[in-house]
Amino acid sequence: QFCHGSSIFASHRATPAKNRRTMAELHAEQNEKAYQKQECVFIGARRVLGKSKGKKALRFSKNVGLGFKTPATASGGVYIDRKCPFTGNVSIRGRILKGIVVSHKMRRTIVVRRDYLHYIKKYKRFEKRHRNIVAHCSPCFDVGEGDVVTIGQCRPLAKTVRFNVLEVEKAVNTALNVKKQFRMF
Repeated sequence: QFCHGSSIFASHRATPAKNRRTMAELHAEQNEKAYQKQECVFIGARRVLGKSKGKKALRFSKNVGLGFKTPATASGGVYIDRKCPFTGNVSIRGRILKGIVVSHKMRRTIVVRRDYLHYIKKYKRFEKRHRNIVAHCSPCFDVGEGDVVTIGQCRPLAKTVRFNVLEVEKAVNTALNVKKQFRMF
């Protein structure tokens, strides 16, 4: 089957040009050393003889529950992410928090700032405090600094990552300095 000069994509030569996919499309997510595939999908299924009623792409996606809808880019996308709550092996349980994105420089990971007030009994006043939470951001979301994100607690995904992005609200005013702005939810 695989002799010198043959190609894995030889079967695509017989298909019409409008249905043919380029090598780049077939291997859009193959930029790691290991072959990237979804664990729940078997991609080696044999063809069934007869007419095919329409080819549906083999893709696993799920509803995380708690009133959060699965994004269209998660169910119809081509990315492979094991830590995505919609297409991977991660369940959301525990706390659901909101915060502002401070940094998105890491690969598929963002830093979320949560501001809160702390009461000082002696002076009968509040002081401003904040916490930075590191959260995994799936490729189905387009996140930038200043966006308000809803994150849900999950199992530990890395040394400091215990949250996953569930929803993104785009920033209205991008001119403000996100890192020093105090905003409660």
